Amino acid sequence: MTASIASRDERNGLLLTLLAINVAALVVSGWRPYDRVTWLLEVLPTLVALPVLFLTRKTYPLSTLLYVLITLHALVLAGGGAYTYARVPLGFWTQEAFGLSRNPYDKLGHFVQGFVPALIAREILLRGGYVHGRKMLTFICICIPLAISAFYELIEWWTALALGQGADEFLGTQGDPWDTQSDMFCALIGATAALLLLSRAHDRSVARLARAPAGSPALASTE
Repeated sequence: MTASIASRDERNGLLLTLLAINVAALVVSGWRPYDRVTWLLEVLPTLVALPVLFLTRKTYPLSTLLYVLITLHALVLAGGGAYTYARVPLGFWTQEAFGLSRNPYDKLGHFVQGFVPALIAREILLRGGYVHGRKMLTFICICIPLAISAFYELIEWWTALALGQGADEFLGTQGDPWDTQSDMFCALIGATAALLLLSRAHDRSVARLARAPAGSPALASTE
C-alpha cells in the first residue's frame, strides 16, 4: 500500500510538472510571436486539449507515457506558433546541417501529428475493448492519425480561403507544390514509428494505470 501511495504521489508530481511546462510554453510562445493569428492557429490544439485533460484527470486519466508525449507535442506546436514553422531556429540549423532546400520544422510537426495521436487512439481502443486482435488495432491506429492529418490539411485550405494572403504564415508551404502530400506522409511515418517503437512501453504504462489502488479514479476508468 505504501509503495502504491508513493507511486501515485510520484505520478501526480510529474503531471503537475507537465502542466507547468505546457502553461509556460503557451506563455513564452505567446509573448510577441512572429504573427499573432498564426500563433493562435498553431497552439489551438493545446488550448483545447489542456482543459479537457485537466477536467478528465479523475474520470478518465491517461497513462503517464501518453501525458508526456502530449506535452512534447504541445512544445512542438508552441515552437511553430512562436516563430511560424518556416522560421523556427531549430529548423534552420537542421536545414544548414543537412544541406536541405527548406526549413524542415513543419515536417517534424507533422511527424509528431502522427506519432502522438496513434498512441492516443491505441490507448482508447485498448482500454475500451473496442478492437480485438493486434493487427487490426495497429491498422486502425495508423488510419486515425492519417484521417486527422487529412482533416488538418482541409483546415489549412479553409483558412487560406478565409484569410487569403494572411494565411501564408500558417500554411508554411515554402514554395513546395507537394507540401500537403509530404505532410500526410510524415504523419504516416510518425504513426508507424510510434507503434513499432513504443507499443510495449505503452502496454506497461497502461498496465500500471490499471493497477492503481482500489477506489482510485485510474482503476475505475480501466476496468
